[in-house]
Amino acid sequence: MAFPKHSILQALSVLLLAWVLVRCQALVKPEEEEEEEPTKEVDVAIAVTKSEPIKCPPDCSCTAEGVIDCAGVDLTEFPADLSDKTRQLSLQNNKIEEITVEHISHLHQLETFNLQNNWLTTDGLEDEGFEMLEHLAYLYLANNKLTYAPKVLPPSLVSADFAANQLTRIYPYTFGHKPKLRSVYLHNNKLTDAGLPDNMFNASDNLEILTMSSNFLRVVPKNLPSTLYRLHLKNNKLEKIPAGAFDNLSNLRELYLQNNLLSNEGMNNETFSHLSSLECLDLSNNNLSIVPKGLPRNLVLLHMEKNSIQSIPGDALTSVRNLEYLLLHNNKLRSRSIHPAAFQGLKKLHTLHMYNNLLERVPRGLPRRAKTLMLLHNSISEIGRNDLALLYTLTELNLSYNKLTSSKMHREAFRKLRVLKTLDLSGNGLYTLPLGLPRSLQVLEVKNNQLNSIPDGALTGMEKLQKLILSDNQLKLNSIYQGAWMELSALTTLDLSGNQLSHIPSDLPESLEYLYLQSNRISSVPASAFEGTPNIKGIFLRSSRASAELMMGLPLSSESSFCAAPPGWMMETMMIPTITATKVVHR
Repeated sequence: MAFPKHSILQALSVLLLAWVLVRCQALVKPEEEEEEEPTKEVDVAIAVTKSEPIKCPPDCSCTAEGVIDCAGVDLTEFPADLSDKTRQLSLQNNKIEEITVEHISHLHQLETFNLQNNWLTTDGLEDEGFEMLEHLAYLYLANNKLTYAPKVLPPSLVSADFAANQLTRIYPYTFGHKPKLRSVYLHNNKLTDAGLPDNMFNASDNLEILTMSSNFLRVVPKNLPSTLYRLHLKNNKLEKIPAGAFDNLSNLRELYLQNNLLSNEGMNNETFSHLSSLECLDLSNNNLSIVPKGLPRNLVLLHMEKNSIQSIPGDALTSVRNLEYLLLHNNKLRSRSIHPAAFQGLKKLHTLHMYNNLLERVPRGLPRRAKTLMLLHNSISEIGRNDLALLYTLTELNLSYNKLTSSKMHREAFRKLRVLKTLDLSGNGLYTLPLGLPRSLQVLEVKNNQLNSIPDGALTGMEKLQKLILSDNQLKLNSIYQGAWMELSALTTLDLSGNQLSHIPSDLPESLEYLYLQSNRISSVPASAFEGTPNIKGIFLRSSRASAELMMGLPLSSESSFCAAPPGWMMETMMIPTITATKVVHR
């Protein structure tokens, strides 16, 4: 049974997205937290002695150190008469609609102000009060109903979060002239180019993180601080990147431009060339037709999934000598449109994704140090003798769901892949298991083909193979050479479901733990069928005739339990020495 293409690709995309995010985050040193100087015991004693109890609003919790927590207590109004010694004020997850100057102007020691998830609007927020908060470092106003940002915020600000509002305008002194400002979050708003001042971060020379994703920007904002190391501009309407837009961002390490309208005409060969520290560049889901030139040399991860890329020039990647991950899946690449020298010199490139393209054969000149090569869901119809010969370091190769046939797969195609651990040939047109498979394999999947034979010696020497998936083929007992399974001394999982077997295979390896035999023609199980598999944990049988009679040949102790499997159910038999416990599991 063929697995739907969209299900496989959707699962791969979800996993890949998570992996990319983790990888890119790992490339950058996390934002360092300032460590507070240890307080001497004598100072603490004095402070506690002199401190006066802070008046605490109803339903809130307060400490003598000036921490007031009123989160999620259904407040509809700003709490009255807060102590002027308040240092941290948490009001998130309430229903506050208005904050006046009188509410906050006396909170001169306030450092952290959390107002996210309230009902605040621009009209209900008198932002003049923020100017008086001369120690305010952390301001959280995400998930409110603001249409304009506050006009003036204090110069003490370190981090500001205005995500998930309805902002259409930022003012020059909202984030300008903030020498301590390090992070600003403006994603999920309604910002346009017209709503941003030209010098939005003027004299804010320490900004490191800026997120402006999911807005309506058509052009990259001007005059971004040179200190930025992470910039998020995904999910906008960017059509072009003006010349010099990134020229001063020599510290930028991560740049996210996915899900925009960028084309090759909207950038030039120097668009990214000055980003000397850039390690992660995401251009996925745009309108690129060719891999852009002038990429920065320190790039480690380049993500260009879901474009309309049709070709890779010979000199497009020559500068990115440190590239490790190249993700080109879901494009329109053909083998002949990839220059033979396109990957030349990429000695660190170990992961290449080119699945769901239009490749008609394995591209020439693939990176010699590659470890993971994903070529599934293409139109590859043959594997020549030397197509894979230079990929000595390859450990994972996926050629599933192509157009491969046994007659066009050279028997020596895999001879040089001596460290290959995982090979997937599923969803092709193979009628016989290929000879010459690497003896280093640990996982081999050849499901959903037309296999009707496993020729003599096809599994010989595969002593490291742990998982063999041969489901949904046309195998019969007499089409498998005698002793084939016994050669697999490390095998723990064998999937022969969806074939034409009439009996339990003999000579199963002692190491076997899971055996899948459902949807075959097995009508009886002899008592000696599993005498040689003491490590067996699960036997799976599915058949319209699967009933109590099917398992009557198995030796059952007096402590065993047994349930007949109705038609359409899967019977999972847990084999334990001297005791056989059987349970029915619906799949």
